[in-house]
Amino acid sequence: MLAGFGYQALISIISHLFFIAITWWALQSIRYEHLVKPNHVFQVRVLLILVTIAIGSTVSNFFLDYLLWSQQLPTILD
Repeated sequence: MLAGFGYQALISIISHLFFIAITWWALQSIRYEHLVKPNHVFQVRVLLILVTIAIGSTVSNFFLDYLLWSQQLPTILD
């Protein structure tokens, strides 16, 4: 039983890191130069990191919920 929790934790960590990396990659295609005030580059980078984590975590949670629900679906017939 405890081994199942370990696998679930590992899948969750990998999923979050994967979707955060994909979100970071996708957000790199946006040009922010015209939105940035002069001498505020560091603040924009911090904001970009926070937005990346927020979007990536949300997508990962959706994926993990969907995975859990699909595993619980066969119990409908019990």
